[in-house]
Amino acid sequence: MRKNLLKLFAVFLAISLSACGMLPDKIDETASWPAGKLYREAKEEMRGGNYEKAIEYYEKLESRYPFGVFAQQAQIDIAYAYYRDNEPAQALAAVERFIKLHPNHPNIDYMYYLRGLINFNDRVGLMNFAFRQDLSERDPKAAQDAFDSFKLLVTRYPDSVYSKDAIYRMRYLVTMLAKYEVHVAKYYFRRGAYLAAANRAQRTITNYPDSAVVEEALYILAESYKKLGLYDLSNDANRIFQQNFPNSKIPYGGEAEDNPWWQFW
Repeated sequence: MRKNLLKLFAVFLAISLSACGMLPDKIDETASWPAGKLYREAKEEMRGGNYEKAIEYYEKLESRYPFGVFAQQAQIDIAYAYYRDNEPAQALAAVERFIKLHPNHPNIDYMYYLRGLINFNDRVGLMNFAFRQDLSERDPKAAQDAFDSFKLLVTRYPDSVYSKDAIYRMRYLVTMLAKYEVHVAKYYFRRGAYLAAANRAQRTITNYPDSAVVEEALYILAESYKKLGLYDLSNDANRIFQQNFPNSKIPYGGEAEDNPWWQFW
């Protein structure tokens, strides 16, 4: 009885597999679409926020019509779609690919701007804003990458429509990078690594002389030298601190004045 059941099951399984093999493949509705229709449908999906579907259409467009008038625009739109879909790694890869393939494209300035935005938003996200996370305490690599992209845009294409916004964002990024240096200097100071704290504070002052955090960096520098017994250097740093920030609250446990990031634009 058991053998018969096993044989019956084997026959049933074979019939089922054969039936599956006879089913027609899934029909690609876009197979007959011309380049223009693929592009229009992709743009429509983008407007509706369906970024995955838009990317699918753009990729089909690029693969089927690689030398058509829509192919290069599709590459640009793919990068933007990944950016809007919160896929920064894929977005950056798409941007880098486009820059490599089309370094002289009329819209290359936009791709440098988009690369900066992708890295910028890696630091300034909605959750960071909602919970008031101190962005200066995070790894500054993305901020530095964003700054470099914006700087390249502004340097190479000063008349670009994106340059003004890029400059505003660069100002903010400079402040964040400077604050990161001060954050590290304070960490070293708390741990008793006064030489490292002094070096980090000095680097902040040298690299970001116009930043608002110079006030705190000078104070850390003076206090670090004092802890090291380098009283002449400490007095010099403190004198510069007093001359430039006579009303500073930092020596009394207060904080340096700081402007919220949204005031930059």
